[in-house]
Amino acid sequence: MIPYAPLTEDQARYIADSRESWLNVAEGGKRAGKNIINLIAWACALDIHPDKLHLCGGVSTAAVKMNIIDSNGFGLMHIFAGRSKMGKYRGREALFIRSVNGEKVVIIAGGKKADDAARIKGNSYGSVYVTEVNECHPSFMKECIDRTLASRKRQIFFDLNPKPPSHWFYSEFLDYQDELKRRGVNPGYNYGHFTIFGNLSLGDEQLLRELAKYDRSSLWYQSDILGLRTAASGRIYSSYDPERMIVDRTTTMSTRYLDMAVGIDVGGTDATCATLVGFTQGWQNMVIVDGVYHKQGISDKMTEAKYAQLIVERLVLWSRQFPMLGRVYVDSAAKLFKTALKEEMIRRGLGKIAVHAFDKADGINARIELTCMLQMQGRFFIARHLSQWQEAYQMATWDEHAYELGEWARTDNGSYPVDCLDSAEYAFYPFARMLERTQPHLE
Repeated sequence: MIPYAPLTEDQARYIADSRESWLNVAEGGKRAGKNIINLIAWACALDIHPDKLHLCGGVSTAAVKMNIIDSNGFGLMHIFAGRSKMGKYRGREALFIRSVNGEKVVIIAGGKKADDAARIKGNSYGSVYVTEVNECHPSFMKECIDRTLASRKRQIFFDLNPKPPSHWFYSEFLDYQDELKRRGVNPGYNYGHFTIFGNLSLGDEQLLRELAKYDRSSLWYQSDILGLRTAASGRIYSSYDPERMIVDRTTTMSTRYLDMAVGIDVGGTDATCATLVGFTQGWQNMVIVDGVYHKQGISDKMTEAKYAQLIVERLVLWSRQFPMLGRVYVDSAAKLFKTALKEEMIRRGLGKIAVHAFDKADGINARIELTCMLQMQGRFFIARHLSQWQEAYQMATWDEHAYELGEWARTDNGSYPVDCLDSAEYAFYPFARMLERTQPHLE
């Protein structure tokens, strides 16, 4: 039998209070168990609910199936194992449940786009659960609420990771519910704030490994761990310390590396950068060893072929000094440059070095998170002669406008050489799993 972690007092209270609450909101940091807590509460409600038709939503139907229907073995299909099955209800994907109070039909809906709201019209739902509700479109969220007005026992469940205080979900909906509750006129509003510290399924060592990834003074820690609604301002790389991290060129060039890679970010009117990164034994440290930085003027346009020649010239030198250099990662959007680069590398005898399109699927935030982890742990180093890269790490800031719209993004207005950051990330992020395995214990 699978051993289950017990609920904390706050988690148990939230589930108990949901029985008589019309609105249930679980907010907080990552790996806090918000989704599991809401699933338990919603399953209890579904089993005895007087209405037949219900709705589960999220940014996409795939996300809903992953987070609500399956949820890594804790979703509805597992809670109702032996008395549930997937099927179609009036052409829509749905989970059919044999409850203690008759058949229940849980329709699955995506809600990222404005027109997704139209797809849930025409039905009245007894209850609704929307996961990552503040990632959905406002019109979808509002339609979910409106569609429960005729319910015989109206119950709504939301979970969310925190956003900036001015995010639409707060300003257009939750702030008003909070105000009513403060005035004592919203007794059916059940709010729970959860963090990773209350996730008893994580052992002490696992918890320490997770915490070791974060600089405790950073926005990442406040948002992801403490689950606070933060405003984006100031530097991204708050742990970047030039005195500790900048090393002499002779040291970086003479270090014995376990593996090496090059990342290339191709600019049009922006700079084109190639960054050579090395990893020391055991994936202990990451070193930005050398780089190429070129920003073309209006009158000296560089073609893909010319840029390929410029960078391959340096690749020839790097490959002679570092025989373990075996991979080059290029911005996936630069298809013409990638072709030109491969042709030039073959012409110069570098055909054994593999050229890959960098996979951006994890998003820029995952790359920033890895950088911050390495810097905070004292495992990030950069050669003294790479002034543009040093400037980029010192001056990188959050884009406050993008963050107000609910997105984490770096400022990219030409005020600092952001292209250096992109090219460095293309080089080291493919090795994220190896780098993350090597983590010091947090005291």
